[in-house]
Amino acid sequence: MLARAPHSLRAQVARIRVTPSARFVHGHGEYHHLPFEWPGKKRLSFGIKLTAFLVTGFSIPFAAAKFQLNKSAAT
Repeated sequence: MLARAPHSLRAQVARIRVTPSARFVHGHGEYHHLPFEWPGKKRLSFGIKLTAFLVTGFSIPFAAAKFQLNKSAAT
């Protein structure tokens, strides 16, 4: 579309300076990649809870599939 534009328009577009925007700046000072604050001294407890949560969530579909297969085999 810009290739078909008149030369003066293309020259104007070429002169426009775009300032780079600051990414992920929300006024918190520094960038944090986690959506929550990392627990300082409670790392072990946090790790255990997080592992239990993730293992439970990952294993539910497999437990449901095993239950359904056992139910169909009993019939």
